[in-house]
Amino acid sequence: MHPGHPTPGPAADVLVIGGGVIGLVTAWRAAQRGLRTALADPRPGGGAAQVAAGMLAAVTELHYGEETLLGLNLASADRYPRFVAELEEASGEDTGYRSCGTLAVALDADDRAHLRELHALQRRFGLESEWLSGRECRRLEPMLAPGVRGGLRVDGDHQIDPRRLARALVVACERAGVVFHRRWVERLSVVRDRAAGAVLAGGDEIPAGQVVLAAGTLSGRLEGVPAAVLPAVRPVKGQVLRLTVPPAYAPFLSRTVRAVVRGSHVYLVPRENGELVVGATSEELGWDTTVTAGGVYQLLRDAHELVPGITELPLTETGAGLRPGSPDNAPLLGPAELPGLLLATGHYRNGVLLTPVTGDVMAHTLVTGELPDEARAFTPRRFSTAQQEVSA
Repeated sequence: MHPGHPTPGPAADVLVIGGGVIGLVTAWRAAQRGLRTALADPRPGGGAAQVAAGMLAAVTELHYGEETLLGLNLASADRYPRFVAELEEASGEDTGYRSCGTLAVALDADDRAHLRELHALQRRFGLESEWLSGRECRRLEPMLAPGVRGGLRVDGDHQIDPRRLARALVVACERAGVVFHRRWVERLSVVRDRAAGAVLAGGDEIPAGQVVLAAGTLSGRLEGVPAAVLPAVRPVKGQVLRLTVPPAYAPFLSRTVRAVVRGSHVYLVPRENGELVVGATSEELGWDTTVTAGGVYQLLRDAHELVPGITELPLTETGAGLRPGSPDNAPLLGPAELPGLLLATGHYRNGVLLTPVTGDVMAHTLVTGELPDEARAFTPRRFSTAQQEVSA
C-alpha cells in the first residue's frame, strides 16, 4: 500500500518516537516498504547528531570485548557508499560523505605500544590497517607534531557530516510520505497489554499498529512503558569543538587524525567545507549538557599536542551532547518484551556509523516480525533474559 493513503484501522502502521538519525532512518525505510509511517519529535533532525563528529571508524574504534559489535559496525560501514548515494538522490541533499581515511597516531612510547596492540588485534580480525613510522605519518600529514612516534593508516574508515545526514533524512522521510508530529510524546499507549500508539503533548493520540522507541538517551524515560521493558540506556556526555580552516591554511589536514593523549581520546575531523571538528570528551554526568571551560581546555590542549598549528584557527562553535549508552555499549534493536513495541536505541558512540544497518534491520523486523541474523545478538531481550537467569 502506498504511504499516505487513508485506510481503516490505526492512523499509522508504524509510529516512530524520536527524530534523531536512528528514528529518521527507521521511518524512511519503513515508509519505503509501504508501511504508513508517522514520526513524533518536536525537532526532527536534532539529537546527538547535531554534536557528533561523524567518523565512520569501524576499524580504528575497535575495542577489546566488542567483537560482536565489530561485525555490525563493518556491515554498516560496507553499506555506507550505497546508502549515501540512495539518500542523496532521494533527498537532493549533500551529506558531506568523504572516503578520506583515518590516521591514528602515538605521541609517546606508551601510546605507541597501545597502537601496536590495536594493530595486532585488527590484523587478527582480518582488518586492513597499515603501520607507519613517525616520519611516514608526518609525510602524510605535515601539520602533525614533530614528536609523533608512529601511527596506523586506515583508508577504510571514512566520515560524514551528521548534521547534513540528519537534514537529508528529514527530506527523504517527507518525500516518502512519513507524517511528522512535531511535539513531545508524553506517554506510550498500551491497550490490552500491547503497544498501540502514543499520546502527544497537548493530549492528542496517535494510534499505531507498531511503535518504535528511538529517542536516544530519553528512551529509558518514556511514561507508559512497563518498568521491566524500559531500555537501560544512560546518557554519556560529550563536548565537541568546531573550528574553521581559513583558505590560507588549507589543506590543514587531509584525513581524520586521532590519538590518545594522557589517557583521553582526541580526534580532528576535517570537513570539505573548511570546518574542523575536534572531540570528544566522555563524561558520565547524567543529563548535564553544560559546555565547560575544563572540557574546552582539555580538547584544545590535547589537539594542540597532536597538531600544534590548531591554535591559529578561529574557534567557531562549542557544544555538548548526550550519547545513549547501554549496559554493554551495544545497541538495542528489535522487539521488546511488550508486544507491538520495538526498540532502536543504545547506539552509544556508533549511532552515525550504524545508521544504514539500523534502518535495514528495523524495516525488515517491522515487516516480518523477525530480526535478521546480523542483528540477533542485539535484541533488547538479551538483558531481560540475563536478569531472569541471575534472579533464578
